[in-house]
Amino acid sequence: MKRLKIALIPGDGIGKEVLQEGVKVLKTIDKIDNNLFFEFEEFPWGCDYYVKNGKMMDDNGLEQLKDFDAIYLGAVGHPSVPDHVSLWDLLLKIRKGFDQYVNLREITLLNQSLTPLKDKSEEDIDFLVIRENSEGEYAGVGEWMNKGTPEEVVLQTSVFSRKGTERIIRYAFEEARRQKKSLTSISKGNALNYSMVFWDQVFNEISQEYPDVKTYSYLVDAASMYFIKEPERFEIVVTTNLFGDILTDLGAAITGGLGLAAGANINPERQFPPMFEPIHGSAPDIAGKGIANPLAAIWSVAQMMEYFHEGNWKDYIIESIRVLLKEGRYLTRDLGGKSLTTETGDRLIEILTQMVTENKSK
Repeated sequence: MKRLKIALIPGDGIGKEVLQEGVKVLKTIDKIDNNLFFEFEEFPWGCDYYVKNGKMMDDNGLEQLKDFDAIYLGAVGHPSVPDHVSLWDLLLKIRKGFDQYVNLREITLLNQSLTPLKDKSEEDIDFLVIRENSEGEYAGVGEWMNKGTPEEVVLQTSVFSRKGTERIIRYAFEEARRQKKSLTSISKGNALNYSMVFWDQVFNEISQEYPDVKTYSYLVDAASMYFIKEPERFEIVVTTNLFGDILTDLGAAITGGLGLAAGANINPERQFPPMFEPIHGSAPDIAGKGIANPLAAIWSVAQMMEYFHEGNWKDYIIESIRVLLKEGRYLTRDLGGKSLTTETGDRLIEILTQMVTENKSK
């Protein structure tokens, strides 16, 4: 039996609600699959914790988390705490502290009715964005000089190391080779004449080691246009921290919205636990109303299963979401339905259980 310890950080706002539905899916898998057993431990960190304690997580929080097999995060953020504090002192602290330098976001359309793009089908929108997750524009390096004076100057410095750039691009090439798909690099080398020229150079260097992988390179503005006009161009995408953050929200917009957008934060060497999360944020305006969409949180469970080499369970979960969307009877308001968060989660579990049972009987 594979015993897996999962650290739960519900966080803020709707994070607490959607995470419960994801945990229900994990418990369902535990019940059905005799080879998997999940142990859970919940941590109360987030903005409420900050208001009470002056910090987003315990000082030794990373030490507490390091022996878990995975971290499952709900959401972070609340108007009572500045966004840069809530982001840097919890989410980014975990990403950087555990060297989760790979961020994986699947841009997959599961039902054609959900895309605002005319004449685009499920076959046209199905690609993976691999985002550098440890440095770049989010390195946190800079300076604020002459504050409050007419000579005030702010510097925000992007950091691109050879180690950091090589490892994310090489990871992307390995993934493209494994899946037998093309790889597209997205940068801005014409305007950012140091960082992005360097990125393009490293991409070209590493491409020589992978002659079997077909490659493309786009400027980020052109890529943004192609995300909308010709998403079928993309199979595997690799890009920087900032560009990946922005482009994957655009990807969510063309596949049904942030309620269906999940992200995995991975240390490929498995020296530290990964973290899985919906990327929609804490949505404090609807928190506590029971109407949040849990499907992104459940999709992140599918990513977790893939990380644990339980690909069949990932397939079951994604197909269950697909069936639920096709039924259309248990959707939350963001998808045009009237269901509560728990009703959507419960129906998905019914579909998942029935699907697995039927497949076992064949």
